Amino acid sequence: MATAVPAERDAVAGAFPGPLRELPRPGVTLHRPDGSGWDLLAAGVGPALAAASTAAALTAAALDGHPYDLVVSAGIAGGFAPHAPLGSLVVADEITAADLGAETADGFLPVTELGFGTVTHRPPAALVRTVAEATGARPGTVLTGSTVTGTAARADALRARHPRALAEAMEGFGVAEAAAAHGVPVLELRAVSNPVGPRDRAAWRVGDALAALTDAFGKLTPALESWNPHE
Repeated sequence: MATAVPAERDAVAGAFPGPLRELPRPGVTLHRPDGSGWDLLAAGVGPALAAASTAAALTAAALDGHPYDLVVSAGIAGGFAPHAPLGSLVVADEITAADLGAETADGFLPVTELGFGTVTHRPPAALVRTVAEATGARPGTVLTGSTVTGTAARADALRARHPRALAEAMEGFGVAEAAAAHGVPVLELRAVSNPVGPRDRAAWRVGDALAALTDAFGKLTPALESWNPHE
């Protein structure tokens, strides 16, 4: 299985023994662990850059005649307490743009209610179940925003609009948009490094989250090999 992984490069690479080979492509540089079947891509921060980088990698692979079978967006995220504590894993059954729409006098309207676009991508349900069982990740909605939440009021507003939300990150929806344009399934896996809410750098546990993500990737390859994409 050829798999593109826009990710926290060091965490994911730590799950693969041996060197990473650089593969320059137009607009991006991929890293391929020998014998893994994965291509790794540090896609950048934010949904726009993540979408552009992922689209570049997908297009290059398709033009080479070796299109990817799956795209995995992986990294760290803020978790909504108490359901996604620090160091825990979340796998998205819905990848949702939290702030794509319009502010109105009556509150926020997603772009779909304005009559165009999409705000949610749904990874294959069987794949989500397989990954959850293999890694211990909790399934739920992972929100994508261009601005990280920094107040309790914003966290409460997001939970009110998205009651199934477990985590907030900045890239998943962009990656999913690029994958959808190429007709490739997508998965988002996140390790929780901080609570969603008031911004408190002293409470962040980035190292613990990266360690959890590295451990998860050690279990991910056999899970993906057992997944039947036709289910």
